[in-house]
Amino acid sequence: MTAGLIHSYDGVLFDLDGVLYAGPSAIDGAAEAVEELVRLEVPRAYVTNNASRSAQQVAEHLQSLGIPALTEEVFGSAPAGIILLTESVAPGASVLVTGSDYLRELVEQAGFVVVRSSVQTPDAVIQGFDPSLSWADLAEASYAINAGAQWFATNLDLSIPRERGIAPGNGALIEAVGRATGQRPRAAGKPEPVMFTQAAQYLQLTNPLVVGDRLDTDVLGGNRAGFDTTLVLTGIDSEAAAAQAEPESQPRWIIEHLGALFDGAHRPVRTAEHPAPQQGPST
Repeated sequence: MTAGLIHSYDGVLFDLDGVLYAGPSAIDGAAEAVEELVRLEVPRAYVTNNASRSAQQVAEHLQSLGIPALTEEVFGSAPAGIILLTESVAPGASVLVTGSDYLRELVEQAGFVVVRSSVQTPDAVIQGFDPSLSWADLAEASYAINAGAQWFATNLDLSIPRERGIAPGNGALIEAVGRATGQRPRAAGKPEPVMFTQAAQYLQLTNPLVVGDRLDTDVLGGNRAGFDTTLVLTGIDSEAAAAQAEPESQPRWIIEHLGALFDGAHRPVRTAEHPAPQQGPST
């Protein structure tokens, strides 16, 4: 039997949505796979573009699904977005938050004044995913940006796996505001490599494996960080999409499910230049 993929790496950096869970429910085999990593003493971290929940809330959600997780093992795009904001906007400036209460708390903790309306002439807008966002929220962001506010985004994911299927993500809401303003935000989160390198440094990893379900964020971001990447086919992207992707967005490996990290059922991406071997006639 082919050796398990995990034995070639010193840790795993997991995406969450579409990899370990979809909406509130665990993906089949996810808890067992992470428990096996614990048994093998393989370090792991969770790198997510979801900016609606704190690291503690994410860890508690994983724990409720039977997936071992500590708060300090969760790296999210909301803190990454705050770093981007503080690099460009002076402390004490006013910021309109188009996102969750958690993102709003982080903005306040960073020393900014949070405002609720474009009428208050904010200096900046930061936008992150929250399922409660409405048309009115997007309109306020548009008014502020058109009036001159700087625009930042925690991430640009166009879609997000939920329990009932695929739903619009933060990137889709960004597109709506972009249509109204003719502008694009400065974005943190994947596919930028920062969260991957932060997680690897925290775990003291030199050769981690990145596991995700999206080519444009998980795989591209992991590749940019200089790490090997694996596409798991339980979320957004397919094997066919991986074969057709630009080289910088192609994973090194493809697996059907997380159990394939251990049983040798991983395979490299097959492209037009490197097709799968032809099977000869049976005898």
